[in-house]
Amino acid sequence: MDYLSRIQRIISTGLMLAITSTGLAQDSKETVLQYIDNNASLYGEVAQQIWDWAEVGYLETKSSNLLQQQLVTAGFEVSNGVAGIPTAFVATWRSGNGGPTVGILAEYDALPGITQNRNPLRDVIDHKAAGHACGHHLFGTGSVAAAIATKMWMQQSGQVGELRLYGTPAEEGGAGKVYMVRDGLFDDVDAVLHWHPSDANSADARSSLANKSAKFRFTGLSAHAAGAPHRGRSALDGVEAMNHMVNLMREHVPMETRIHYVITSGGSAPNVVPDFAEVYYYVRHPDPAQVNEIFNRVVQTANGAALGTDTDVDFEVIHGIYNVLPNVSLQEAIHSNLSRVGGVEYTAEERQFATTLRNALPPNAPSVETAANIRPMVVSERGGGGSTDVADVSWAVATGGMRAATWVPGTSSHSWQAVAAGGTSIGNKGMVVAAKTLALTAVDLFTNENLMERAKFEHQNRLPENWVYQPLLGDRSPPLDYRLPAGPSPLE
Repeated sequence: MDYLSRIQRIISTGLMLAITSTGLAQDSKETVLQYIDNNASLYGEVAQQIWDWAEVGYLETKSSNLLQQQLVTAGFEVSNGVAGIPTAFVATWRSGNGGPTVGILAEYDALPGITQNRNPLRDVIDHKAAGHACGHHLFGTGSVAAAIATKMWMQQSGQVGELRLYGTPAEEGGAGKVYMVRDGLFDDVDAVLHWHPSDANSADARSSLANKSAKFRFTGLSAHAAGAPHRGRSALDGVEAMNHMVNLMREHVPMETRIHYVITSGGSAPNVVPDFAEVYYYVRHPDPAQVNEIFNRVVQTANGAALGTDTDVDFEVIHGIYNVLPNVSLQEAIHSNLSRVGGVEYTAEERQFATTLRNALPPNAPSVETAANIRPMVVSERGGGGSTDVADVSWAVATGGMRAATWVPGTSSHSWQAVAAGGTSIGNKGMVVAAKTLALTAVDLFTNENLMERAKFEHQNRLPENWVYQPLLGDRSPPLDYRLPAGPSPLE
């Protein structure tokens, strides 16, 4: 039975009841909104500090500590270094005995190789090696704001239950959440909420692409490239031969497949035959089983390239993540709350910034005023072109999320334009939209038993029969060194 058919069956059982809230919940929602408004400038400062640091995956020491400090100050109990990851943590607030357990996800890693100042024109920061081109400084801080607002409501109202904020490092290719899922940190959670920066406000029930990555390391023999080339065996030749074969393979894979790579090490001087070279691959497809099959074919190209160039090759799986399991019940609640909160309204100064930056976007980019709009909710079993380790969480527990307009409409993630807008009040305002929406939805989950039961029922009916979780990355330890420079002797 396909996903939409299952949802129809859920509706037919009468479990898809209209979302209702008690008067207490409505009053509580006003309290939550007021808290976030009153503290918006504080959380904006926290987010911009993390923007300045721009720490990459598994190395987000200062960013993680800053978020933990906010939670400790608010009364949460924090366990850090979880799942074998120094920058991962779980912050917990419990009120009374029993009640539901609700989790909120927070990310805070930056992307290497892209920097930009808080400027609507291209302005590289030469001394920085990374930038928040995916807005995770806002993601982490906004989620913390939502968690603290919800905790304050629980404390004031006497609501019974447990609230958890999961600090999840290295979303960008490091799959930090997968190790946390594998270690059972989500086993006793009833529902999880998350969000992501974007150029628009939406709460769609969509999937994503499963994804598996690896670094392929070729070893050869160095020699003088002109004086004794016959004595050398070029590791770079191995990489290039592999890449050529993979590019030929693209014609013979399912059309939804995405394969991309970068050469992370190719030698140091043209007159020295390189004895080490490395290429970093991603393989994506909507179906995790297809990802594994295509990945194994990529491995075969590496072995063939080594044979043909008389070099040796080995590879290290860096990450593997599933496709997101959408949850319509949660998405309806999130969309309702997002519609209540509303989008991002620009000041005259922000509109000028956005208008200038828009000149660097495609000519058909939406108008800057659309940042104030809430897009209609879309239900689709297919996802877009991206991947996220939120997916593995969604297979463990009912999970719902949203996107907020932290960037100028038309901006692509992983771009300098995203870095620029995310470093300004435009980014902060979108973060506040997300924090409010998550907090409101958390209140619903604590107070609306029907919503929680629908979400859990839907999640269970989405899982294949007799399904057992098997991480695509296997039993490897977290790759804490995956953002360090390539070399023949990986960090132990």
